[in-house]
Amino acid sequence: MGRALTQAFLTAGHPTTVWNRTAAKAAGSVAAGAILADSPGAAVEAAELVVVNVIDYDAVEAIVRPVATQLKGRTLVNLVADTPCRARRLAGWAEENGIDYLDGAIMVPTTAVGTPESLIFYAGDERLYQAHKPALDALGGGTYVGADPGRAASMDVPLLDMFFHGYAGLAHGFALAKAEGIDPADLAPYAKMITGLVPQFVEEHVRRMQEQDYGDDLSSIRSMAAGLSHIADTAEENRLDAGSVRAVQAILRRAIEAGRGDDSLGKLTDLFGEVTA
Repeated sequence: MGRALTQAFLTAGHPTTVWNRTAAKAAGSVAAGAILADSPGAAVEAAELVVVNVIDYDAVEAIVRPVATQLKGRTLVNLVADTPCRARRLAGWAEENGIDYLDGAIMVPTTAVGTPESLIFYAGDERLYQAHKPALDALGGGTYVGADPGRAASMDVPLLDMFFHGYAGLAHGFALAKAEGIDPADLAPYAKMITGLVPQFVEEHVRRMQEQDYGDDLSSIRSMAAGLSHIADTAEENRLDAGSVRAVQAILRRAIEAGRGDDSLGKLTDLFGEVTA
């Protein structure tokens, strides 16, 4: 991702200095025109806009905290996704040290960075975002989501939740098919059909949440629970892990026991909150 960000800045004509914890990994960026710094401090001192993208917040803090003095008066744009709480804490540290701070979340793979398909959430001081928008636009898809520094992560985490749970379901479904002797290629056309139904439910799910309308639905919590039982039983009969299915099943069972079995699936969002409260 760091190489993709660097290439996008270079393509847009921005002089770019890079530093990598593994210097050899910066070779491609240097060959493309970037300047290699020999330390984080040297990289910071090379520009007013400092963009960091590493594996996680532990790595971010290990890099930026020792160079707080050099960062003072500059803008730090952190494009490493983590929890909203950690984003707010890092923003607080930056403010205490006189560092302008924007938090961000990259929502696309490396190949989309710098293209019209890119999507990057930014959160923090809007005036700061607008001041650096001409440079950040090189990365494509910039979307300002609010003054709360944790807001980008607050958008990122639920979207990743949807993606990873969806992908895990896809993988689990193919595992079930394989266990039952179904060729994945034979199942693929129908997998596209069934997963393609999910986007159709988004607006309806939101409407039901907003209106608290959980009745008069063709697909109820009770019917979903029955379907999940078939899935979990088949998985266990084939000695496959059914833990994720059983976990959702347990939530639905509590709802049914509480007299909500005939509610629509739109009620599920509330149920997750009630179970963990």
